[in-house]
Order: sequence, then structure tokens, then C-alpha cells
Amino acid sequence: MADDKKHAEIDATLVRQLADILNETDLTEVEVERGDLRIRVAREITVNAAPVQYAAAPAAVAAPVAAAAPVAMPSDPATIVARAGEEVKSPMVGTAYLQASPEAPAFVQPGDKVKKGQTLLIVEAMKTMNPIQAPRDGVVAEILVGDAQPVEFGEPLVLLEA
Repeated sequence: MADDKKHAEIDATLVRQLADILNETDLTEVEVERGDLRIRVAREITVNAAPVQYAAAPAAVAAPVAAAAPVAMPSDPATIVARAGEEVKSPMVGTAYLQASPEAPAFVQPGDKVKKGQTLLIVEAMKTMNPIQAPRDGVVAEILVGDAQPVEFGEPLVLLEA
């Protein structure tokens, strides 16, 4: 019985730590496995159906406000439509930025011709800006994420056509 109580205390602490990680990183889910114990902590993010309006904002306000209303991909597989072209996927968990700074123009727009190695957007991870480059020459068919939107590993960011 004392052994069960010890595990319950450890579990509660671990759950709190996982919840803190979710809040600090803007992740939607985290899972930990230790031996036969598996804990998954998740939160549901509700996206407001109101149209997203983009306007120049001071740098101090841009990140928190933009993160509150991301452009979201549907999570239900039945609502995901097949796209023609090559998806450029996020190599990491982080926050996607479509321009170098709030005042700067976007790296690319739909319809732009890009060269292999050209920066398409930036993913910030752990205070490091990581340029996401075009894997080949092509045309930007669609930008699949919003500015300052949290992204997951492997999430499609940009759709390139030949």
C-alpha cells in the first residue's frame, strides 16, 4: 500500500511537470513512458471561427496576439483534402514565421518562383531561428501555416509545384 502511494505522488508530480511543458512550449500533447507506466497529457485548442485579420503590429504585441489565432489545419482525416505538389515539412517543433521581422515582407507568397535553397519561412525552436529552405526549384502553390503559428515535427508548411 505504501508503495502504491509513492507511485501516486510521483505520477502527480510528473503530470504537473508535463502540463508545465505544454504551457511553456505551446504543444498540444506530450507523452512519457517509464517502464509499464505511460502518461499522456493533452489539451484541446479551440480556434475562433472569426476571420483572421493581418495588420502591422508592434513587435512586443505581434507574437502573443498572432499565436492566439493561428490558421489551423483540420485534424479530422476525413476533412483533409489531397494536394498536388510536394509538401515542405517542418523538421522540428517550434513556431513558424513567414517573415524575418513584423515589418519585413514575407519570404515567399503563393505563386512565387523559388530556387533550391531559398528561404521559404523560419521555424523558431528554443530561441533559435531555423530557416526552412526550398528542397528544389519550383513555384509556391500554397502556404499551409499562419505567421507565428506553432508547428509540429513533420507538419506540412509549404506546398511546392514543379
